[in-house]
Amino acid sequence: MRILGLDPGIAIVGFGAIEAEAGRFRSLTCGAIRTEAGLPLSQRLEIIYNDMLQLLEATAPEAVAIEELFFNTNITTGISVAHGRGILLLACRQKQIPIYEYTPLQVKQSVVGYGRAEKRQVMEMVRRMLNLTEVPKPDDAADALAIALCHGRAATSLLFQAGEKKQCSTI
Repeated sequence: MRILGLDPGIAIVGFGAIEAEAGRFRSLTCGAIRTEAGLPLSQRLEIIYNDMLQLLEATAPEAVAIEELFFNTNITTGISVAHGRGILLLACRQKQIPIYEYTPLQVKQSVVGYGRAEKRQVMEMVRRMLNLTEVPKPDDAADALAIALCHGRAATSLLFQAGEKKQCSTI
């Protein structure tokens, strides 16, 4: 199964595509969609949307795994990230690609085995699980690969195969 992991943002959207088969994972590509800070929000969203469509075409994923938003202290940043996340969901939906959402805790639990793991632990496990020589850069790309790995592990579970698939839905 080809999985595209997405770490939503407005300045940087991390992405990572993997191939998952029989509990084995292989990195296909990773990187980031970037927008300039001085641009109007509408223009930044357009850039993300257009780049996302190109990314979906290039990677041809069978599933998209995206991180759910977590608001800590800066609600203003969270709102703009939510706009960017909405654009990512729209692009995937328009291409009729199944979307799966995971919380940061779920991603850490799946990749490291501990839901409160530190960022560096997650990044190192991503490197190890994908047999990479170094941790992917930028950090957002490594995070996106972790999200893809989380779905890769979930998609091979017996519950998932039995039909307990939790696709994204706002309805």
